[in-house]
Amino acid sequence: MGFRALRVINDDRVAPGRGFGAHPHRDMEIVSYVLEGALEHKDSMGTGSVIRPGEVQRMSAGTGVTHSEKNASGTEPVHFLQIWFLPAKRGLPPGYEQKRFADAEKDGRLRVVASPDGRDGSVTIHTDGCLYAGVFGAGQTAEHPIERGRHAWVHVARGNARVNGETLGEGDAVSLSDEPVVRIEGIDQGEVLVFDLG
Repeated sequence: MGFRALRVINDDRVAPGRGFGAHPHRDMEIVSYVLEGALEHKDSMGTGSVIRPGEVQRMSAGTGVTHSEKNASGTEPVHFLQIWFLPAKRGLPPGYEQKRFADAEKDGRLRVVASPDGRDGSVTIHTDGCLYAGVFGAGQTAEHPIERGRHAWVHVARGNARVNGETLGEGDAVSLSDEPVVRIEGIDQGEVLVFDLG
């Protein structure tokens, strides 16, 4: 049931024309990360959008929100991760934000896509954690330092990658505590998410 403030990562594949009907959430920070296809989102705040690969959506459920998600296509599947964080503070007003990050920003490097202060154009999440995303081909490497007392969760969203010397496949993850750095080595265009958590 989670690691630090990271509560769950749902890895969802939704058939054309299908989805999840209106359902409620509260006191949760929810980040949607689309890997393939297009995800249509509607919520009780009056927000409606379509999320595509390269886009990150943050929804703060706070005091309560009802939302629905469905595959925006009638012919193509959608594959997405829905990531839940425990908020640093309960009872926040509901909110929503969505931003696009170009492929070049994640090529061979870790690009911050969600953070508590919205730094470097990332979406703002109300939790003690940052989310980084990168795509690593053969020979590409990156390091992310972990400050003393902090922890990391590394999730391979697709493809394969080596994390601190361990080879991971799609859907695999590792947790790191008492480690000074996360080292990513590319194998075959693996898409990797790194969570830096308090």
